Amino acid sequence: MSGHGFHVHGPHDHEVEHVSHHGGDTFTSRVAVLTAVLSTVGAIFGYLGGHAQNAALLYKNEAAIQKTSASNQWNYYQAKSNKQNLAELSVTLTAGEAQEKFRQAVERYRKEKDEIKVDAEKLEAAAKAADQKSEAEMHVHERWALATTLLQIAIALSAITLLTRKRWLLGAVVAASGLGIAVGAMGYLHL
Repeated sequence: MSGHGFHVHGPHDHEVEHVSHHGGDTFTSRVAVLTAVLSTVGAIFGYLGGHAQNAALLYKNEAAIQKTSASNQWNYYQAKSNKQNLAELSVTLTAGEAQEKFRQAVERYRKEKDEIKVDAEKLEAAAKAADQKSEAEMHVHERWALATTLLQIAIALSAITLLTRKRWLLGAVVAASGLGIAVGAMGYLHL
């Protein structure tokens, strides 16, 4: 505190004044800044990994919906096949006007089945495409998760570096960081 020419320094004030006049510990400062940058990049990677995982789940859900719809269409196709088979049997068991009615029914069921089959195949293709998108997003998610883990390791190593003051550990921090950023770039590029 200072007042009327009398000035008393607290321990913290003295340390702040010492650092500002004589320069700080550049090693500690640089590692601290590196740690802050790694934490920020790691948080971004974590967010992107979560986004990729959510996208994968949405695509997987879409695939399940399409597969269910395709299954429903194939069941409908089977029901029409059963009706067609009964109509074909009725053609052989009847004659005259009734037989003609059943022939028309056979033709109608055949036509309806063709339309149903096309719809079912489209739904199956949509399910397969959604499954492939889900798998691709999960692959990207795994890249982001690995990148985030490597950056967390780098952050832990930087804390150990600061605590032990072993400068050689900084090489391990840089290696883990570089690897994490490279894997993150692979995630960004969908590799």
